[in-house]
Amino acid sequence: MAHGGIRYLENGEFRLVREAVQERNLMIQNAPHIVSPLPTTVPMFKYFSGLFNAPLKFMGWLDKPSERGSVIIKLGLMMYDAYTGKTRTVPRHKFFSRAESLKRWNQLNPDIANTATYYDGLISNPERLALELVLDAEADNPNARALNYVSMVGGGQDSIVLRDELTDETYEVTPDIVINAAGPWIDFANYNLGLSTRYVGGTKGSHIVVDNPELRAAIGGSEFFFENKDGRIVLIFPLHDRVLIGTSDIKIENPDEARCTDEEIEYFLGLVERVFPSIKVTPEQIVFRFTGVRPLGSSGAKTTGQYSRDHHIEVLSGDWTNLHFPVYSLVGGKWTSFRAFSEQVTDKVLDFLGKPRQKTTRDLPIGGGRGFSTNAEEQKRQIDGFAAWTGLDKERLQVLYLRYGSRTEAVATFMNRAADEPLKSAPEFTRREIMFLAQYEKIIHLDDLVLRRTMLAMLGRLTRDRIFEFANILGESLGWGNEQKNAEVERTLRLLSDRHGVRL
Repeated sequence: MAHGGIRYLENGEFRLVREAVQERNLMIQNAPHIVSPLPTTVPMFKYFSGLFNAPLKFMGWLDKPSERGSVIIKLGLMMYDAYTGKTRTVPRHKFFSRAESLKRWNQLNPDIANTATYYDGLISNPERLALELVLDAEADNPNARALNYVSMVGGGQDSIVLRDELTDETYEVTPDIVINAAGPWIDFANYNLGLSTRYVGGTKGSHIVVDNPELRAAIGGSEFFFENKDGRIVLIFPLHDRVLIGTSDIKIENPDEARCTDEEIEYFLGLVERVFPSIKVTPEQIVFRFTGVRPLGSSGAKTTGQYSRDHHIEVLSGDWTNLHFPVYSLVGGKWTSFRAFSEQVTDKVLDFLGKPRQKTTRDLPIGGGRGFSTNAEEQKRQIDGFAAWTGLDKERLQVLYLRYGSRTEAVATFMNRAADEPLKSAPEFTRREIMFLAQYEKIIHLDDLVLRRTMLAMLGRLTRDRIFEFANILGESLGWGNEQKNAEVERTLRLLSDRHGVRL
């Protein structure tokens, strides 16, 4: 989700919500091939509940308000719409009566009082968004280097030590400044530099992806965002032809230990009944599970829901350290506000280095978002042009356009340089397309491809045959022998089972 965090209004984090709403709008504008407006529906079961509790929570006098009713949600949505401003990147919210709601969603719980639909953003492939930001940075600055599978393992007064995780070689680098953007691992990274910090108080958020056509049809194109019976804010989310269900908010000390547990799965399966009581979701329908750790700042709040979602920069330098360079630790934040946070830390670094800012990223297109159009006629015109230029058929180009946006031209040109064919186990991809990803998108391991360059794993589209066929193509592109190909297959199967509950 690219979202402004409407529920943060209740914690009084107005600056954060305003910033996040603006950044959501910029993501839709700058990466339209990946981020699109997402109708989000809130079912409400009471009218006036929470009206007097919300101010108490805002003042910090109440840990958990009573159930939020229609009136308090209406006020919140009016404020949320106001933060979008005049740009109107997304439509204003709409409120529906019980009768109208049941007409729109015929399997909705008949006990509802109202529903409201507002808009946030859907990030259809978040890993690809991250990758394209990296590729853009290297393309814009020939001195920029994004080193895949290189870790920071130590440091001295004037240097840091990097380790190549593939060869085990180490390298000593003398920096002017270090930016610690390790997310939930920030304190672990600082420890490797000899610094003792407790900046992060992370919370775990797990999700499951299910193959349930009835539930997928019931929600249509809308995310359902609601309060479960225990007061936790949860969601049912349209993810291509699957449904994503989440999320938890559990304090965790070591992010390496984060897994989606059986208890969380039982909770997720049960929450569907709150909104769609006639639809049964079973464990057998789960095709993927995942969990991440929010790098929230350490907090003394009594509940994880009260932890601030805002971001800030912690600076360690001079007498506070034994280092001859400052360390900027980037604490907090979320996907939606990455650009704003990056801009803030860049301004701080430029000031330290005594250099002026030369460009803004506010209106800078991201990767395949350059020249991408959501207009059907304009898309057809572009695809016709790609077909004339590259020689690929329009049907294949349409698939590529939805996957890569305007980067389709580069992918298609590469595909047409030699004989190509659809994969036997995954005809929606071709050999040359996978070879392009291997050569130009920093793939090192097989799991890079299935987990972070495509949506195959998350959407439950992997089979053993597909994994072996992908391994053979990557082996051909990256020079793997049979022993390494087999090792990559075993590594991928192990990761899928351990972290994502996928057993093939």
